[in-house]
Amino acid sequence: MDIQKLKRLLQSEEGPKLDFKEKFHLSTESEKKELAKDIIAIANSPGGRGHIIFGVEDKNKNVVGIDAAQFSEEQIQQIVYNRCDPPIPIGVSLLDYNGKKVAVLTVYRSNQKPHQMIQNGAFYIRRGSTTDVARREEIANMLQENGLFSYERVILKNATIEQLDEEMIKKRMPFDLLLLEGLGIVGKDIDSGIYFSTIGGMLLFGKNPHYFLPHVYIKVIYGKDVRIFTGNVLNMLDDVEEFLNSICADKDYPLEAVNEALANAVVHRDYLDMSNGILVYISSKKIEVINPGAMVSGNKMYKNYKQENPKRRNPWLYQRLLMFDEKKRFLKYGLGIKKMKGYFKNSNVKFVNLGSENQFKVIMPGFTIDNTKIY
Repeated sequence: MDIQKLKRLLQSEEGPKLDFKEKFHLSTESEKKELAKDIIAIANSPGGRGHIIFGVEDKNKNVVGIDAAQFSEEQIQQIVYNRCDPPIPIGVSLLDYNGKKVAVLTVYRSNQKPHQMIQNGAFYIRRGSTTDVARREEIANMLQENGLFSYERVILKNATIEQLDEEMIKKRMPFDLLLLEGLGIVGKDIDSGIYFSTIGGMLLFGKNPHYFLPHVYIKVIYGKDVRIFTGNVLNMLDDVEEFLNSICADKDYPLEAVNEALANAVVHRDYLDMSNGILVYISSKKIEVINPGAMVSGNKMYKNYKQENPKRRNPWLYQRLLMFDEKKRFLKYGLGIKKMKGYFKNSNVKFVNLGSENQFKVIMPGFTIDNTKIY
């Protein structure tokens, strides 16, 4: 940390990755606990490195400074080591700013999320400029992003194997319970010994996935009309593709770009976010594909233009789609952003990562809707 970087941070507002504190006191148990909570919350929050700056009033960012004699890097490191699990990588700097001492605690990006407080087992996260307890789905999302938990292999105990499309499965492999269990499509309940569909099995081969996963749908809004497509992932993609072909009046419009965006959406969406499905807005000016699930931590937009093997939120689902999609849509998968831009050589395609809203948005040119074929 240098003085120029500090000046830039002082011009910023408090948020998930930046916290200003007027005083530095670690003499009581309560003060040590609060510091550990803030460090854990910043480490668990989406984005890169974060900072806690001591000696700055949080209301008006007036620099008041701290007593350098009370500041101990060793004490901070001990707090992190003894209270944060896993320990969080941090850096500590003491700077002279206009004759006053300012301490900057840098919380580096962590690949071991989620972090929790050892003393009470709680997980914390930042909501705006405040520290809060992480919700269940937020903890599960962090576990999944770091390969510690596979959402798709969770058993749906109210979905027996009869809820899977047996004929659809038989087109791709034998309907053998041991084979399906090995692939993670079904799972056996330990207590009853009964086989149930997993969440992943329902996404791939479910007859009516929306009965069990009501947030799994694609909503297409075109003009004043709305169509909602439900079903398993492969059938939804087929149905939306057919629908787009029927309403697009521009023969030269590259619908492959929209289909590519939707294929990316079903692979990358955050299935732990149950507040919404995939949304598609269509007009003559633009098309927006909005996906629940911002880019996975560690992926950056500029890298994804070139990266053929980006970090995936749902690696199990991606691997199974490679195996079971008869249209081979996902064999071409990997350079989705670059490919979508390539379909519109003379037009602008935008990709918007909304981390705070947990959304990823693709915006591309629109097409003329053939109202005579809307059904």
